[in-house]
Amino acid sequence: MKTVTITLNSIDKVKNFVNDITRFRSDFDLVSGRYVIDAKSIMGIFSLDLSRPIMLNIHNEDEIDTILEVLKPYIVQ
Repeated sequence: MKTVTITLNSIDKVKNFVNDITRFRSDFDLVSGRYVIDAKSIMGIFSLDLSRPIMLNIHNEDEIDTILEVLKPYIVQ
């Protein structure tokens, strides 16, 4: 499992993020405080506090380089 910090601070960013990760068969979890939701659930994402960075857990080591390249616009350095 790989964990990165992302930011989804606009509706368009959330929509594009969900479209990008649904291309992969992997499981993705978003963690905000004590809440863990499926990152492929647009309704779940909108239940989080999007004004702060969110932890993204990626449950796939095989395609990690490809996934990280796709997620580059959302990752907080």
